[in-house]
Amino acid sequence: MQWDIVIGLEIHVQLATKSKIFSGSSTAFGAEPNTQASAVDLAMPGTLPVPNEQAFRDAVMFGLAVNAEIGRRSVFERKNYFYPDLPKGYQTTQLAEPIVGPGHVDIELADGSSKRIRIHHAHLEEDAGKSLHEDFHGMSGIDLNRAGTPLIEVVTEPDMRSAEEAVAFAKKLHSLVTSLGICDGDMSQGSMRFDVNISLRPKGQDAYGTRTETKNLNSFRFMEQAIHHEVERQMDILESGGTIIQETRLYNGDRNESRSMRSKEEANDYRYFPCPDLLPVVLDEDYIESVRQRMPELPDARRARFKAQYGLNDYDASLLSADTSLANLFESTASHGKDAKLAANWILGEFSARLNSEEKKVAEAPVSGEHLGALVLRIADNTLSSSGAKKVFEALWSGEGHSVDAIIDAQGLKQVSDTGALEQIVDDVLAGMADQIAQYREADEKKRKKLMGGFMGPLMKASKGQGNPKLFTEILQRKLEG
Repeated sequence: MQWDIVIGLEIHVQLATKSKIFSGSSTAFGAEPNTQASAVDLAMPGTLPVPNEQAFRDAVMFGLAVNAEIGRRSVFERKNYFYPDLPKGYQTTQLAEPIVGPGHVDIELADGSSKRIRIHHAHLEEDAGKSLHEDFHGMSGIDLNRAGTPLIEVVTEPDMRSAEEAVAFAKKLHSLVTSLGICDGDMSQGSMRFDVNISLRPKGQDAYGTRTETKNLNSFRFMEQAIHHEVERQMDILESGGTIIQETRLYNGDRNESRSMRSKEEANDYRYFPCPDLLPVVLDEDYIESVRQRMPELPDARRARFKAQYGLNDYDASLLSADTSLANLFESTASHGKDAKLAANWILGEFSARLNSEEKKVAEAPVSGEHLGALVLRIADNTLSSSGAKKVFEALWSGEGHSVDAIIDAQGLKQVSDTGALEQIVDDVLAGMADQIAQYREADEKKRKKLMGGFMGPLMKASKGQGNPKLFTEILQRKLEG
């Protein structure tokens, strides 16, 4: 039987505010456990929450970025459940009147097609604490530093039909919130967490199947793996005559395994009711317009500008515009190096490869846009060969030098572009390659291109890697075909 895969996402986006959503406690990551949880975060008797205005501003900015309706009136409610890391016994969240209403995000797929993913709504809420299981020998520890941290929970419609579409949407959302500056996007620290709702239905059927929810996926790779795993699990059950149970599941990416966590609750299981400690929040048009005026450049607009301003192709512009830090590095490199295409090649090539291999962020890289720009200049003016440029980059990255020109001088990497000197090297090398010369002259055009490499190796060795390859090729062709 052929199946349609139906996927919807719930994404928790941690807002980059300095304090929590209802208290002045710090949201900084990495503090000692339970040092950033105030009496308000713990709902101690006599305390009252005070809404963080920056959280509302960030939520409105997100809503504008996804073409959504902004809730002029939003209401906080209490979602009641009991869990060790939820100190209040309830979570303050929004249900009936969220701050962000229906919107959409357009994604692009690998085949070049695009698809619109609808957003049902996004609401503000507070995060829970964190249960720690590793170091307590059969017990669990509770760290409440995260309790009260402001979140936007983004809820999509079930519009995705494959893991590829779900990951494309997740990456687009990550690019949006980091470009807006409302989230640092660090998934290793829990700044974005994905819950994936998956169901299967026979092809051609309109009614949805029974869905499961796989919670707390914190990487795009794990999300993709978890979707494939759950689709296969459900398919095996259905094709064996079984039925899917509506439940919440946990996925272990290291083992590629999932397990049932609990049966899936409905909204009425949580006994939602309006929070008696918080009044409805009403936003006027002037407030929303003031947020709109402060909106930074979004990834799609930045991609269009990169293509128009720098002449980049769509592929390079898409990669560079998706990440704000990488986009800023590119613009700095292009301004110092005067060659945007070469700057893009180096950032998407050597620079990005080194970042990935060392698992560093752009901000942690020891090479700046000014460094890369100076390197690009020396490649463009033929001071450096491609191999010499890689040596300079390596020296910059490892801290062996802070100036491109100083590294070139210290390592003797300046490329020889003096045609007279290069011609002498060609003559000296060809003098000992009579057989290769004869073979070249007897070959057809196609074979000659392959044989050319046999001359270039000895030439580069004779010039100690400093000969200009382009000029060497021109001189070689003239002498071999003359």
